[in-house]
Amino acid sequence: MSHCVLPGGTLGVLGSGQLGRMFAIAARRLGYRIHVLSPESDTPTGQVADKEIQASYQDLKAVEDFAAEVDVVTFEFENVDSQTVEAIERNTRVHPAGRVLHTTQHRLREKNFLQSISVPVTPFAAIRSQEDLENAASTHAPGVLKTAAWGYDGKGQVKVEAPTDAIAAWEQIDRAEAIFEKFVDFNQELSIVAARGQDGECAFYGPMANLHENHILSISVCPGGFSEKVTSEAQEITRAILEALNYVGTLCVEFFLTQDGSLLVNELAPRPHNSGHLTIDGHRTCQFEQQVRAIAGLPLGSPAQIKPAAMVNLLGDVWQNGDPDWSSALANNNLKLHLYGKREARVGRKMGHINILSDTPESAKQLAVSALQSLKNNT
Repeated sequence: MSHCVLPGGTLGVLGSGQLGRMFAIAARRLGYRIHVLSPESDTPTGQVADKEIQASYQDLKAVEDFAAEVDVVTFEFENVDSQTVEAIERNTRVHPAGRVLHTTQHRLREKNFLQSISVPVTPFAAIRSQEDLENAASTHAPGVLKTAAWGYDGKGQVKVEAPTDAIAAWEQIDRAEAIFEKFVDFNQELSIVAARGQDGECAFYGPMANLHENHILSISVCPGGFSEKVTSEAQEITRAILEALNYVGTLCVEFFLTQDGSLLVNELAPRPHNSGHLTIDGHRTCQFEQQVRAIAGLPLGSPAQIKPAAMVNLLGDVWQNGDPDWSSALANNNLKLHLYGKREARVGRKMGHINILSDTPESAKQLAVSALQSLKNNT
């Protein structure tokens, strides 16, 4: 049964980065108030929220007080202790639910869940001992060793080219509980961003074609140029995941498309996703507004695409030669600039993104890459 929080109500966000910021902007357009809690102050989300609470996620009294002041809570990142989620759920509703976060914040639990509902995944093995590691390396190398918990954007991951490299790789992640994934001979990385409302209604974006550099998303393009078969199959796999989790909110499913045309799920993100940032300008209803509508119990908006779009991340690298030449970039009428309000530009840090709309996906991609290059040539 839907629980509706009408415009004028207060939405809580746990986590205060750029995803929370764009969620808050979408929520404010619809007339909601926003409270945010995180250990930091003057954050990307806090800068646009009505109330910013600086507290540790382990400060359960502060978390309970935060939850008591809002009508519903959502998350902008998944690395939150279960005790924190339980403290929120004692005081208000949480979407997506704590049990969803419990599954998706841990790579082994996530992979086992996906297998349990017959979703194809990359070959993997659980690593809890040196014997596990040696057995996995002998069958799965070359591959990648990943911490089971607390990993994103390539953090907590080490490549293992040969079985003899496995122990050294495990040492690099402090012999933590891990997952060993076999390298997949894939043709393309893609993602589906989807929203599911409290009434079970679903909306899909993509698949987006994604290009990564150093484990961080660099460029996303939509439409991604995939066949109707791949598009339909990716959306149906995503629907099955949403329904099995009884999910409410926005979710991203990352896929590998193999050389033989098969889809394998790489991982889930129980929140809006970097590859969905192009929906802000490229679609009638963006992924962040869908998150607002879903958790508030409102009908979902139309996910229809307005024009082909490309998104390129702006990492701190762009600032290394001084301030980028924003005037030249913004002279391009096809370009929309989104900066996140972060004070310090560091190499690899996500500082913002550019969206480009054009007549074709390839044209949008080329314009986005050119815009990024012009910003880097800022000497």
